Amino acid sequence: MLDTPAAHVPTLSLADQATDPDGFAAAFGASFERFGFAVIADHGVPLDLIDRAWAETEALFALPEDEKRGYHIPGGGGARGYTPFKTEIAKGASAVDLKEFWHVGRELPAGHRFDGQMTPNIWPTRPEGFRDTFIDLFAAFDRAGDQLLSAIARHLGLAPDWFDPAVKDGNSVLRLLHYPPIPLDAEGVRAGAHEDINLITLLLGAEEAGLELLDRATGRWLAIKPPEGAMVVNVGDMLQRLTNHVLPSTTHRVVNPPPERRGHSRYSMPFFLHPAPDFLIETLPQTVTAENPSRYPTPITAHDYLHERLVEIGLIKA
Repeated sequence: MLDTPAAHVPTLSLADQATDPDGFAAAFGASFERFGFAVIADHGVPLDLIDRAWAETEALFALPEDEKRGYHIPGGGGARGYTPFKTEIAKGASAVDLKEFWHVGRELPAGHRFDGQMTPNIWPTRPEGFRDTFIDLFAAFDRAGDQLLSAIARHLGLAPDWFDPAVKDGNSVLRLLHYPPIPLDAEGVRAGAHEDINLITLLLGAEEAGLELLDRATGRWLAIKPPEGAMVVNVGDMLQRLTNHVLPSTTHRVVNPPPERRGHSRYSMPFFLHPAPDFLIETLPQTVTAENPSRYPTPITAHDYLHERLVEIGLIKA
């Protein structure tokens, strides 16, 4: 049952950060504390670049199955390149997700210190222009993410640039998602109920219905309906852990469409913003109080935490 009262995730303008950084940080942080989600307009990712990326994404997933599977790396944990349909499963779910996806990561120079922990990108030979488009889009997401993390830092009482060293050369991933048409009797859903692993997720493509979050205040599912072109942003488990659950990583899912839309594909582009592999996720002291004692007395590196979670969702075999 969907929750349909007045509660809704607010739409905020990132442009407001330039004129009122404290006000924007307060509104953004309040939305995160209440929902674990926010909707961000005026995010600065160029519209023509987004349009180009959608066209390239549709062309990629329209390639023959054998060609796409040629870019799948067995045992690679889906870190880069293609992951076939019905591979990923939400933690604790019984049915695999009805989706296929492609991962683009950060381009590192030869000999970089994270060479051993961040896999090189895999680039398809077609569609033409794919590599240039997604290198540009990755950089645009990176810039928007830096601005949003600066607001989160302000909200937490940290210096506005606190996250800069944490995410420099971060292991972020741009995921191109295709949910193919599905039969009426399909087992499972397009994306089972889950939480994200990373610091924050920046998502384009949620205008197509299906994304829902579990509202902790009511225990009901709340549909996310952003204005056209706006970005949906949510807290990941790493940020939840860092903030001792002050900023909650909220359960969300992508439900199957009504019968009249089941013959249509759904596409989306989440950018999973990760810190650098050696970043130590250690609870911020200002988030620990008598009412909210520390849940995580033992720190963990971002690399080790990511590995644990990839095993749980079936992308890496233990």
